[in-house]
Amino acid sequence: MTLIRSGHLAALAALATLGLLAGSATAQAPATGAVPPAVESALRKNLPERIPQMGKLDEVQRTPIAGLYEVRVGTDIFYTDAEGSYLLHGGQLIDTRSRRNLTEERMDKLLAIDVATLPLKDAFTMVRGNGKRKLVVFEDPNCGYCKRFERDLQKVDNITIHMFLYPILGPDSVDKSRNIWCSKDKARAWMDWMVRDQPTPRADASCDAAALARNLELGRRYKITGTPTLVFADGSRVPGAIGAAEVEKLLSPK
Repeated sequence: MTLIRSGHLAALAALATLGLLAGSATAQAPATGAVPPAVESALRKNLPERIPQMGKLDEVQRTPIAGLYEVRVGTDIFYTDAEGSYLLHGGQLIDTRSRRNLTEERMDKLLAIDVATLPLKDAFTMVRGNGKRKLVVFEDPNCGYCKRFERDLQKVDNITIHMFLYPILGPDSVDKSRNIWCSKDKARAWMDWMVRDQPTPRADASCDAAALARNLELGRRYKITGTPTLVFADGSRVPGAIGAAEVEKLLSPK
């Protein structure tokens, strides 16, 4: 259950200002079902004409509020009326009865990563215990939060970790990532640096480290903007360092 966070009431106020929130339960519309063709046609025509920088609409969906529609462009979510006369961007749609953030739930689905499609050849793998539980991590060797996370992660057993080096903090991050990637034992070099503060020997100039550039492109595609970023077997992702107890919880079958 996701609770209301600061700023969400302002979003509700904005919706009310636009006259899109009805005052009674009878105004509720089903969240599922097809968008009326006339509405979808109007939105696909009007919004790009009126706001050219929006570009082409990828998807139009109903919301639980009568007369309010969700419009998706890439992973950007907008809310609008049936004619596209008013547009809300950056707000959060909250179900006050169940205390659910519907926008956040939708974004979680849009940003989910299908682990089966990831190019694991561009990662290195560490297995602890029986390795039954799976975790994908994007990390920068110069990220202090990543070091804290790695040291706490040592408490988690029976796990397979696929580590994507993701050097986004500057040229030195690229150099350190290259040295680790080109090591004979990548996993050991990584642990030496992240957990034991032992620097990695400089890589040979002939080493092929093209995987690092591919990892950066992969991260841009999935909008990974910080490290560490964790991806679990069900595709859910967590940006930022979390403790071992929270990792254990998220690794557990739902």
